Amino acid sequence: MKKLIKNDIYWVGKIDWELRRFHGEELSTHKGSSYNSYLIKGEKTVLIDTVWLPYAKEFVENLKSEIDLNSIDYIIVNHGEVDHSGSLVELMKYIPNTPIYCTANAVKSLKGQYHQDWNFHIVKTGDKLDIGNGRELMFIEMAMLHWPDSMATYLTKDNILFSNDTFGQHLASDRLFNDLVDKCDLMSEAMKYYANIINPYAAILKKKLNEIASFNLPIEIIATSHGIIWRDRPMEIIEKYTEWCSDYQENQVSIIYDTMWNGTKTLAEKIAEGISLENPDLKVKVFNRARCDESDLIVETFKSKMIVIGSPTVGNNMIHGMAGFLNLVKEAKFRNKKAVAFGCYGWSGEAVKIINEMLRSANFEVISDGFRNQWNLDATTEELAIEFGKQIAKEV
Repeated sequence: MKKLIKNDIYWVGKIDWELRRFHGEELSTHKGSSYNSYLIKGEKTVLIDTVWLPYAKEFVENLKSEIDLNSIDYIIVNHGEVDHSGSLVELMKYIPNTPIYCTANAVKSLKGQYHQDWNFHIVKTGDKLDIGNGRELMFIEMAMLHWPDSMATYLTKDNILFSNDTFGQHLASDRLFNDLVDKCDLMSEAMKYYANIINPYAAILKKKLNEIASFNLPIEIIATSHGIIWRDRPMEIIEKYTEWCSDYQENQVSIIYDTMWNGTKTLAEKIAEGISLENPDLKVKVFNRARCDESDLIVETFKSKMIVIGSPTVGNNMIHGMAGFLNLVKEAKFRNKKAVAFGCYGWSGEAVKIINEMLRSANFEVISDGFRNQWNLDATTEELAIEFGKQIAKEV
């Protein structure tokens, strides 16, 4: 079912209410998502992006009920990833010669995935396509936001930026616009999307935001490829991205630990107690990694000034799940954050040193050698853990 965006511009995408994992199993999507495709029905008929492969037949059938597929003059592919381009193979069975406008890297991506040699037209930043009625599509390369093939498309006169993945969220809703949904949910999901997907490319994003601003384009609507469309104060999300890509921090410390027999859990709690005693204004959060969603923990890391990572020593190393999480943290490429390690052990106690090394390799400033405790805590070592927490608070 199509939904009106503005004038003769429609949303023709798919709401995925049941989606809970994305990018394989890498990213959690607790509130579902959508795959946003857009149709311009003007002097020229233009389709911007499609939907994910599992919904290809449904997408094409819905599109056929709205228009004669042969009336589509141009297809715009802002990004070749399968959640955006997955319906192209099904669609192009009906209209195999329709021109597809995309970046040079998108041609590589689409050919590599679908092994089809469609009617590709390569565009670069600043290139324009006249679609009649005094309107043009202007293309803006968005390389590495978040794939090398990404671009955005700006529609003149209607002042709509089809931004693809940038500014998006994984949030399923039949209320298409940001003024119709809960703002707390929306901004929470927008931050989660940014922290997990866009933040590794923060330096590139900062330059691209400046470039877009230099075009002096009036933007009345930001139509993303996932989630909610920004039509009420759309520049607010651009302002948020500008803030987030500038070494973002809140007044928070996150303690993230793994434990086997609760020794490291107790240690985490005592460290948290010490931090709060030393600085009551500092927000302290404690997470058992094994019982938390790692995509959500990436958000908490993104918000934190410091993370405190704990694991017992197992097989002369940390628990393997913590090693996987720290690799995820490294991939996120956080900047200007501090960290330190802690853990209980019975025999050899290497985990704390190894964690600190991983934190340094992830570009965190490690504030000390960390805190190791052999066997379980007693009254003396509990006080030492609290004191360690106090020292952490002084370093934040």
